[in-house]
Amino acid sequence: MKNNTLTPSLNNEKSEAISRFAVVGAGVVGLCAALEAQRRGHQVTLIDNKAPGTSTSSGNAGYLATEIIDPLGTPEVLRSALKLWLNPKGPICTPIRYVAKAAPWYWRFIKAARPDQAQRGTETIHQLNRESVDAWKRTLIDIGAEALLIKGGHLVVWENPNNRDDASKLIEKMRRYDIPCELVDGHNLALLEPELSQTLSHAVFFPEIHRLSDPYEVCKALFDAFIKRGGRFINAKVNSIQANKDNIRLETTRQTETFEHVSICAGAWSKTLLEQVGIHIPLEAERGYHVTFPNDKTRINHTILSADRKLVLSPLGAGLRAVGMSEIGGLDLPPIKKRYQVLREHTKGLLPKLFDNPNLQSSEWMGHRPSLPDSLPVIDQHPLYSRLSFAFGHQHLGITQAAISAELLLEKIEMRPTRIPIEALRVDRF
Repeated sequence: MKNNTLTPSLNNEKSEAISRFAVVGAGVVGLCAALEAQRRGHQVTLIDNKAPGTSTSSGNAGYLATEIIDPLGTPEVLRSALKLWLNPKGPICTPIRYVAKAAPWYWRFIKAARPDQAQRGTETIHQLNRESVDAWKRTLIDIGAEALLIKGGHLVVWENPNNRDDASKLIEKMRRYDIPCELVDGHNLALLEPELSQTLSHAVFFPEIHRLSDPYEVCKALFDAFIKRGGRFINAKVNSIQANKDNIRLETTRQTETFEHVSICAGAWSKTLLEQVGIHIPLEAERGYHVTFPNDKTRINHTILSADRKLVLSPLGAGLRAVGMSEIGGLDLPPIKKRYQVLREHTKGLLPKLFDNPNLQSSEWMGHRPSLPDSLPVIDQHPLYSRLSFAFGHQHLGITQAAISAELLLEKIEMRPTRIPIEALRVDRF
C-alpha cells in the first residue's frame, strides 16, 4: 500500500500519457477523475449535458461519511425493512408506478444482504472510506482549495432512551474498525449542540469526521481548476459509444469525436451507456430528497444523523440542509411532494426553534443516487476494451469516495498498483 501523504499524485512516477482522454459525467466523481487524469499528464475533455456539479452532486449533505461502512443491504436491514416501508413518514419508499421495474433490483438486493456477502461489502467500503479523507486533502491542496474541507465532527442521535444499547453496539463496532467515537448524553450533548431538541436522549460523537463547506461550491472549485489547467468542457449529451481496441468514439448531440481513452462517470445515467458496449448492470436510480433553509447555516455545529428519523442535518454554505429518503424510482418520475413535508417535520422534531421564525424560507430538491444492489461502486475497465473505463455506482457515498475513486481509476488505467484492492469493484461482478 502506498503511503498517504498530502503530496498530489502528480508527483508519483508517470506512465506514458494518453494524448486524448474523455470523462463522461461532470458530477463530483467525474470532476475528480478529470483532474486526476490531468495530473497524470493527459489531455482531458469533460462531457455532460448539464452544468458541472449541478445534478446529484449538488444536493447531498456534504459530509464524508467514513463511519458508514455497511452496505445498505444487511440481515439487520432486511429484518426492519417492512416496518420502515409501511411507515408513511419512514425513509424507504418505491413509487407505485415503478414497483414492477424495481422488483429485479430488489431481488438482487436481498441476495446481496446475505451475511457473508454483506460482510465482504463492509470490508470493501471501509477500505475505501479509510482512504477517502486523505485523497480529498490531496485533491483540494493541489488546487489551492483546502479550506473547503472542514474537520467538523459528526453526531448520531437517539430520542428514545431505551435505545442506548444501539449506541453501545455502534461504538463497539466502530472500535473494531479503528473509527474513533464516544457516547455523549444529557448535559454534554446540549453543550455540543444547544439548539437540538431537549427530547434527545443520547448520541455517539465522531470527532474525526470531515465535511465539505458546500458540495456545489467544491464542484465549482474542481471545475474551475480543471479549466485553468487546459481542460475542455463539452456541454452535450452522449448519444452513443463505439468501443474499439485502439480508440473510443463518442457521438454527442453536438459532435462526434474519437479519444484514446474514455471514462464513464455518469452516475445513475451510466447504465444505458454501458449497454451500448455490451455490459448489462443492475444499476438503479435511488431518489433522495433535501430541504435547505438558506438563512440558518450556523444553527448547528456538526453534521447530525438521526438514528430514529433516518435523516441527516448538515451546516453548509448554502444553509442548513436536511437530507433523507431512499426511493428506487428511476430517472423519469416526478418527486413525491409529501416527502419534502416529511423532511420538514423530522427537522422540526430535532430543531424546534428553527420553526419559530414565521418567515422561514426553504428550498426543495430531489436527486438520483446511482445504486447497485451490493452498495459497492464500479471502478474498472471494460473486459474487452481496456481504453474504456468506469467509475460510478457510489450510492450514498459519492461525495465521500469521489477523490479516492479517481485515484484508483487512474492507477487501474495506467496499470499501476492500486493503493487498495479493487477486485470487488469489477464491472462484470453481477
